[in-house]
Amino acid sequence: MQAIRTRYIGPTNSHGSRIQAKCEAKVIYMPYEHGLGLDENHNAARQVLIDKMGWNEPTYPEMVTGWFEGDYFHVFKDRP
Repeated sequence: MQAIRTRYIGPTNSHGSRIQAKCEAKVIYMPYEHGLGLDENHNAARQVLIDKMGWNEPTYPEMVTGWFEGDYFHVFKDRP
């Protein structure tokens, strides 16, 4: 299994704010939803990547999330 890193990317002249969700196999970008909080935006981007990769329950265990140097890291928990 792969970990997922999500990162906030600020606006530029050609793009609004967005969240990048990245794992070894794929990278996606989602527009930043200003009606949501920071955690919710990162979790939404993580979920879109999980859905695209087919990493949904019950095949894969739930994820835990931590934050380090501005990025969120999401990893699967070990099964008991």
